[in-house]
Amino acid sequence: MKRMVIFCMLFFCSSMVLTAASPRTTKYKQILKTIAKLETMVKDKDAELLHTPENTVEGCLYTAVTCFKKGLQKLQPVSSQENTNFKKVIRVMNKFTNGDRGKCESTCESYEKKTPKEFLKGFANLMQ
Repeated sequence: MKRMVIFCMLFFCSSMVLTAASPRTTKYKQILKTIAKLETMVKDKDAELLHTPENTVEGCLYTAVTCFKKGLQKLQPVSSQENTNFKKVIRVMNKFTNGDRGKCESTCESYEKKTPKEFLKGFANLMQ
């Protein structure tokens, strides 16, 4: 009887581990949710256009993420009432890192400039 209970507990625990999402997947989902929040808070009219990496190749992912992190610093909230929440979201996004530097020929300035909302959509596409 003890063996059967131990076996059942072991089976249950192992099945839970297999169904859990990987930490990396969870991290990217959190970033996508944060970008969605940011899209509602960001000022789009009369805002500075930002270099938006698109169609990045494997070796240029680090450069693209760096460009997006630089662009996040230039975003502005729609209203002063949302300023504290906006700053919190920006702080969360700045903690994101991509460890693989790779070798990339392009720089942030080589990408086309777009509006803040298009910039955030491009960032969301990269995270997906």
